[in-house]
Amino acid sequence: MKPQQNPQEKFTPNRALYPYRSCRLTLKSGAVIHYADEGQGPVLLLLHGNPTWSFLYRNIIAALKDDFRCIAPDYPGFGLSVAPPGFGFTAAEQAAAMAEFVAALDLDGMTVMMQDWGGPIGFALALQRPERVRGFIIGNSWAWPLERRGQKMFSRIMGGPVGRGLAWCCNGIVRVFMSRGIATSLEPGVLAMYLAPFGKRKSRAPTHIFPRQLLAARPFLADIHRRLPSLADKPALILWGLKDFAFQEPERERFEALFPDHETVLLPDAGHFIQEDAPEAISAAIRGYFQRRLSAGAASVN
Repeated sequence: MKPQQNPQEKFTPNRALYPYRSCRLTLKSGAVIHYADEGQGPVLLLLHGNPTWSFLYRNIIAALKDDFRCIAPDYPGFGLSVAPPGFGFTAAEQAAAMAEFVAALDLDGMTVMMQDWGGPIGFALALQRPERVRGFIIGNSWAWPLERRGQKMFSRIMGGPVGRGLAWCCNGIVRVFMSRGIATSLEPGVLAMYLAPFGKRKSRAPTHIFPRQLLAARPFLADIHRRLPSLADKPALILWGLKDFAFQEPERERFEALFPDHETVLLPDAGHFIQEDAPEAISAAIRGYFQRRLSAGAASVN
């Protein structure tokens, strides 16, 4: 059956590139969360960052849906999700929306894959309900107040008048991020899918609010960092693009120290958006990681 068109839908996805059924869930706030829900097996909750949406995970879903239940939501204001009136697109609001989304779907035993803002958002929901989380797959991300001068400058520029002007005039935040954040290059049809959620000027605020939040959300980030050691007993698979302009070796090493039970896979040809640059390597790493964990568990029982 062909999925029904949501009356509030902002655009129609290219189903040749994104061939997944569009699921929707309305939160108590009035936010309508669009998500892909494909496959059966261990739950992978796939969290995107800025300015992407569940489309970022399309190739990983295709590779893993025969062995996993892959759930990829769009945050309110991103992708095909609709934000309620008065929504501020802050990191704390997005984290609260995702926590409610997880509770509404009653997801247990999930492994949370996170990249970019998916890191702070994923850790925030895990801290709220740690019993629901089996472990983490950590891409290029962070989970603490930013300290490096370049990162702070980036926030002030892209989250200030320059970034707001770029977003307003030509959907420039998406164009800049998807150019600098990928080590290869995007085909025109793929770039079109990243631009599509922000086709109207009034829909582009989330893209420049998230960069502003890099500094403005310092209390939110500090609280996550303070409580993160309570999750340190959970296993982590760290997948790290070595050509990232934003998060590099210091951030990776910090995660490795925070999660003693970790495996690290370096992606030498991947930039910030590792899901675009290295979906095959990521999918193989996830499948192999789960197989090793299962084998280790069976061996310990015997």
